[in-house]
Amino acid sequence: MELFLMIFGALFSVMNPFGTVPVFVGLTQENSRLERNKIAFWTSFNVLIILLISFFLGKFILSFFGITLDSLKIAGGLIIATSGFALLTGDFNKHKGMKKEKVKKDIENRSEISLTPLAIPMIAGPGTISLLIAYNQEFQELQSVLIILGAIVSAAICIYLILKSSFFIAKSLGASGINALSRIIGFIVIAIGVEFIISAVVSVFRIY
Repeated sequence: MELFLMIFGALFSVMNPFGTVPVFVGLTQENSRLERNKIAFWTSFNVLIILLISFFLGKFILSFFGITLDSLKIAGGLIIATSGFALLTGDFNKHKGMKKEKVKKDIENRSEISLTPLAIPMIAGPGTISLLIAYNQEFQELQSVLIILGAIVSAAICIYLILKSSFFIAKSLGASGINALSRIIGFIVIAIGVEFIISAVVSVFRIY
């Protein structure tokens, strides 16, 4: 249970589906409720596939490019911490490459937005991918892998429920409420990134 909560908490914080709520509302405000639910489902499904691919193919990516786990942790930690700072400063959408002009363009030109920009890069970005690649190298026992898979599936389900309820959340919390929640999550995300970097640095010093 401890491992499950750790993995789920890290994934949920780094992906920050609450930060995607305003974008989802903006992109789907002209859709019917059934269409919004469908987009929410396929977004969460795409995120699930991305997470599974990142986790199971992580070791091959590291091996192919000759990247060590410590290097990945430092790079991933920097990306995660940067995402956290973006949440704290209110520049999360800009950090993810989601400018207002791009959102408007997506509304006008895209009939299917569940893969991009919602799943990538808004939810499953580089920080999430590097996080799972690192977990793939750290936890290789069958029981740990099954627990991580459970956490990944649970995170995808939560994303679906949050996006499905995005209009209700936006109406209940308002822009200021979502912003405050994102800032709190941002602090947690920074801590996760720093922890990644510290663990990698300690590991390097132990080797040398």
